[in-house]
This record gives sequence, C-alpha cells and structure tokens, in this order.
Amino acid sequence: MDARQFRIDVVRPALKAVELHSGDAEALVMGTAAQESHFEYVRQLGGGPALSFFQMEPATHDDIWENYLRFRPQISGLVRTAIDYGNEGRPSAERLLWDMRYSAIMCRLQYRRFPDLLPSEHDIWAMAALWKRRYNTQGGAGTEQEFVDNYRRVK
Repeated sequence: MDARQFRIDVVRPALKAVELHSGDAEALVMGTAAQESHFEYVRQLGGGPALSFFQMEPATHDDIWENYLRFRPQISGLVRTAIDYGNEGRPSAERLLWDMRYSAIMCRLQYRRFPDLLPSEHDIWAMAALWKRRYNTQGGAGTEQEFVDNYRRVK
C-alpha cells in the first residue's frame, strides 16, 4: 500500500467524516499504521487477534463501542454515517479487515477516548510516546524508537 495514497484517500476523509481531523491526528493515525503493520498486514502475524493496518484487537474495538461511543451519541452517529451503518447494534470487529475508512476511524477513537492532548505532527517522539502509552501499552512489544523509525519511512 502506498502510504501517501492511504493518507489522502483513506485517513484524511475518514477523520473528517467523524469531525476528528487535524494535522496532528492524521499524523498520529499514519504513524500508528506505519508502526503496527507497515501498511502490509490486515491480520496479526503469528495468529494473534489484531486486525487491519492498525492491528486493533477485537476486544479493543468492542470496548470502544461499549465504553466510549455508547455514551457519545453524536460521535457514534458520525461513525455510523461515515460507514453507512444503521442505528442498531455495532459493527463487527471483522469490518476492520475490509473497511479501511472504518479502521482509521477506530484507530483515532482509541486515542480520543483518553484525556491526553494530541502531540504536534512535528514531534515524532511525542507521538511515539502517546502510541506506546495508549495504543501499544507498556507491556506491548513495540518501542518508541521503532515508531519513530517507521513513521520517518512514510512521512
């Protein structure tokens, strides 16, 4: 996948559709995909549960719907409209595999549900620290250095 096309044709319009776009948000989402899958894998290598270029686990997907979107009908409505989904239930995590726009939105929401301010798109190390703290977690195998290196490849 060409990262520039992914940024312009998937990430940017997805984040705008849910009114969560900024240059900083776009850069963080792109950095997350660069780190998590190098824009190559939609299923976790080694048989793990993570899905999409953002390698989101189904449990995280479901938790966003259950404990974040459920209490934010305006954002939930924007997500449903953006992906042309009805008002009942929630999309299956499997949708992350084939709906790139949806997976970008869910990545952005994973960060949005925490109180952290988004780092500047020009501060790659701050983006890496936020990714590690809120997306990969302290117990995750990824490192901030890897994030920085992978982001620089697609910037």
